[in-house]
Amino acid sequence: MPNLRHYDNEGTARLVTFNCYRNLPSLNNNRAREIVVEHLNRARTKHKFKILAYVIMPNHVHLVLHPTEVMKLGMVIGEIKSRTARQWFAESKVASNSGKRVFWQSRCYDHNCRSKAAVIEKINYCHTNPVRSGLVKDQGDWNWSSYNWYQGKQPVPLIMDGEEF
Repeated sequence: MPNLRHYDNEGTARLVTFNCYRNLPSLNNNRAREIVVEHLNRARTKHKFKILAYVIMPNHVHLVLHPTEVMKLGMVIGEIKSRTARQWFAESKVASNSGKRVFWQSRCYDHNCRSKAAVIEKINYCHTNPVRSGLVKDQGDWNWSSYNWYQGKQPVPLIMDGEEF
């Protein structure tokens, strides 16, 4: 695997993507998605970052977040992935053929958003992902993104940290 570098402490919002192991649709049920939301909330509280947008797809997650100046992105995403996987396996009692249970692919991918326009572009990218993937015809029909929060609809699985970026 190439040596992917995270450019932390840039003071910019970031688009972060992390994938399920072998791009399997491990997030294709509501309980798995609820666990991701739960651990995103816990990490946000613990590490004090802002979540500007998200989408949970069947095989990956996109987040637009604004980290604190001292946050190590890879470490925090690794914590979220580890905690979600442990909880999922504990709750689902999923057996493994190989004795090794893997939920997430290693690493995550990120992109620094260097302008407000870039942040808006990445938020829209998150919101249109379920439509582009053919899961729904309208963005508002996919409950597992921040789109409905931005539309003022309630309830939503995850509250965003505002429109200021």
